[in-house]
Amino acid sequence: MNCLLSAEKISVRYGSLAALTDVDLCVHDGQRHALIGPNGAGKTTLLSVLGATTRPQRGTVRFVGRDVSRLGPAARARRGINRTHQRPAVFATLTAIENIEVAALPRTIRRRRWSPGGTRGAARRTAAELLDQLGLSDLATVPAGHLAHGQRRQLEIAMALAGRPRLLLLDEPAAGLSATEVGRLAELLAALPRQVAVLLVEHHLDLVYALCDTVTVLRDGRTVAAGTPDEIRTSPLVRRAYADGVS
Repeated sequence: MNCLLSAEKISVRYGSLAALTDVDLCVHDGQRHALIGPNGAGKTTLLSVLGATTRPQRGTVRFVGRDVSRLGPAARARRGINRTHQRPAVFATLTAIENIEVAALPRTIRRRRWSPGGTRGAARRTAAELLDQLGLSDLATVPAGHLAHGQRRQLEIAMALAGRPRLLLLDEPAAGLSATEVGRLAELLAALPRQVAVLLVEHHLDLVYALCDTVTVLRDGRTVAAGTPDEIRTSPLVRRAYADGVS
């Protein structure tokens, strides 16, 4: 099976610190793939390379068979790669529904000619559907800056989904969420159509094992193991990787 997204020999250095060393990764179409490992393993750095906010010193990123290594975040988003961040990136002064509308507009503009009723209306319908899926409909008219942390995180995921990505990159989506919100997040991600692949960095291992079909483990900027959740749970290499404590 061909990779939807592939990273080959990715290396990133910050001065004398090697954040990533010759890391390979393959995410297949429709896959639910997790990156896990202790703090400082290089997980977020790798996600930033894939999302084009970090430029590697060496290595190649391909998406749908094309080399996208030199493309920036906006160009990769247009090709179908959307990302969330550890700290939710939302427009604080816009309402929840307006935030999602803004994220949905580029897609609706591409699909139909601009018209105040047509394009804006399509974006509004997309936003309302996503708010409903996340259980945030009651907060549609609340400015994003007034939302709780977990609500802002869910809102950012809705914004990423509004662009109808082919690959969704999630950086610790469960961080700061209550148990109820984590359950709702798991349901949302599990319900995504298989046309959307998901690559997530996550410390909430119960969520990872319940949601993902493939798990890659990093430590000290290198790949330690990759396999199914069951293989990763029982791997001696993974237990050693977490010997300094699960983070």
